[in-house]
Amino acid sequence: MIQAFGLTSPPRKELPSAVDDVSFEARAGCVTTLLGTPGAGKTTVLRLMLELQQGRGITYFRGRPLHRIAHPSREIGVLLGDVPGHPARTVRGQLRMLCAAAGVPVRRADEVLEVVGLVSLRDERLGTLSRGMDRRLGLACALLADPHTLVLDAFTEGLSTGERHWLHGMLRAHATQGGTVLFTTTDPKEAARTADRIITLDQGRLVADQEAADFARTRLRPRVAVRSPHATRLAALLTKEARTGQRSVEVVRESGNRLSVYGSTCADIGETAFRHGILVHQLADEVGDMCSGADPTHQDGRKPAEAVEVPLATPGLPPADDSVERGALASTPASTDVTPATRPPEPEAPADRSPTVTPAPEPTTGRTPVTPAPAQGARPRPSGALAPNNPPPLPPPISVRPAPSPLRPLRYELRRAGGIGTGFLTGAAVLVTSALVALLLARIGHTPQHRLLAAWPRELPLPPAALGAGLLGAVAFGDEFRHPALAADRGTVPRRLGLLAAKLLVAAGTGLLLAFLTVGCDAEVLYLVYGQELAKVPADWLALTASWIGLVIGCSWAGVLAAGIFRSTTAGLAAVVAVPVVVVPLVQKLLEGASVRSAAGFSVRLRELLLAQWPFGGDRYLAAGARMISQPVGGALALSLTALLCAYLLTTLRSRVR
Repeated sequence: MIQAFGLTSPPRKELPSAVDDVSFEARAGCVTTLLGTPGAGKTTVLRLMLELQQGRGITYFRGRPLHRIAHPSREIGVLLGDVPGHPARTVRGQLRMLCAAAGVPVRRADEVLEVVGLVSLRDERLGTLSRGMDRRLGLACALLADPHTLVLDAFTEGLSTGERHWLHGMLRAHATQGGTVLFTTTDPKEAARTADRIITLDQGRLVADQEAADFARTRLRPRVAVRSPHATRLAALLTKEARTGQRSVEVVRESGNRLSVYGSTCADIGETAFRHGILVHQLADEVGDMCSGADPTHQDGRKPAEAVEVPLATPGLPPADDSVERGALASTPASTDVTPATRPPEPEAPADRSPTVTPAPEPTTGRTPVTPAPAQGARPRPSGALAPNNPPPLPPPISVRPAPSPLRPLRYELRRAGGIGTGFLTGAAVLVTSALVALLLARIGHTPQHRLLAAWPRELPLPPAALGAGLLGAVAFGDEFRHPALAADRGTVPRRLGLLAAKLLVAAGTGLLLAFLTVGCDAEVLYLVYGQELAKVPADWLALTASWIGLVIGCSWAGVLAAGIFRSTTAGLAAVVAVPVVVVPLVQKLLEGASVRSAAGFSVRLRELLLAQWPFGGDRYLAAGARMISQPVGGALALSLTALLCAYLLTTLRSRVR
């Protein structure tokens, strides 16, 4: 169940709030729709509910606000707009990455792919999917962790009639099994066909909260659908009798043999057809476009036929029995002629519009099936059996939830980094550039051995390996803001320290691998071209190795932290370059200033401080690290990392306090 209280967005410049004091309830076992014209505030309401936007009010999901739910993806499945994934990632890779984030088995990805019909497209890139396939993938992402609640925003916009029916059937199946469904739409006829409860918004305010039957009766135009091989003759007779009887009747001729009659009843139309010997194939009451299931435009692009006659009511006489609001939200009442043979089956509605749902013993156990009471004398269906008109089954529920593991963010980050080719392309570009720069420096001469192996000319602030590591670190968090796959967990980007630690660990491992590969590649190229003299190992290799590792890992961490703070990959890379360009000169000026005392002999005193000897020469590594930090570049990098980490923690605490 969803309970929203007083949702209000912040006021805009010289404009009222997009959403003002919206409160409603979406019951479990029902499909609830937020209906409104574009700009009515539907998306803003969902973002306020999911704490993706600052504002007032609170929303409870089965009695708990989102920030109190330990694993929101297991409680709420969300689809806001297009699927939030990198265009180069595969369909299966996207779902496997989300499996690692949600802590569900990897096989769950294949299960939901089979249900939504994307097994044959599992190796396709997200950027190549059509609109309908993207919607199916979005539903698969929402159902991945077996959530109790589904929240979808305009998920049928731009789809064909068949795709809409299929998606509505999946939502109905989820609600029938005890789940809560909330989606937005701008089409009142779609809302009347698919929802149990309709909440209407207008200019950010709630104007109606109705059951589907009440909404259809008061907000949509009732009509009589007629099918006859003599539709033209019957339409003329109905129009003539309406004019003679001074009744307001509107007859709309559809394509083929279908008529839509407004302002009349089945009894009157049937009596007219019987008196004149006209064969009738269909005579049924409809509301809006509930039975046609089509848009007001035919599939071939033609508009429906104009009304045959619209007689005016005679002055002084009361109007016909028509309680319809002419200014309702419904659009052109005519509908497209869809034959029963080609129309997708309607999902079987529950017997009760307000089913009683047994509350789940634990909030994270998923859906509780809701079985409508069988009709008297009906044979009960076995559990899990589907009627012929029922939609495809949902993925099997997850019976056993794995215990929380500290390795889950690490698994997610590894799948995120390895799912696209950005890291591999960046690494290859760094190796090629570094080898070419090393050859150029060797040809020019006057370059120290350690700078030659790192391909680091004095004219450049950083070597190619450090720049590449910083770029990969910036991409690690930049992708989270451009493609917020974890938006439902913690705001725009999850600022959990576990995820930050995983990103720092993966960035450090990537930078370390890149550093060793760069030095090895440069040494091998120099040996092949110029011989062993330029490829020999320097005498002080230990200190140089520690400095090299610290520089590359520090650049990668600076990229991660800066991208997380400024929410941009470009800002993360700029922060990496700013360390040698801006911070290092400042540190050098501070160190070159007048000083009464010097730090000479620091390594000797450090050795004396450590009474116990470290195994495997650990004191030498510690002294090399201390010398690296005491250098201007090392000090500047350490200072920058400390400042970025403090800024990241500050923004994290501020977001949690809000």
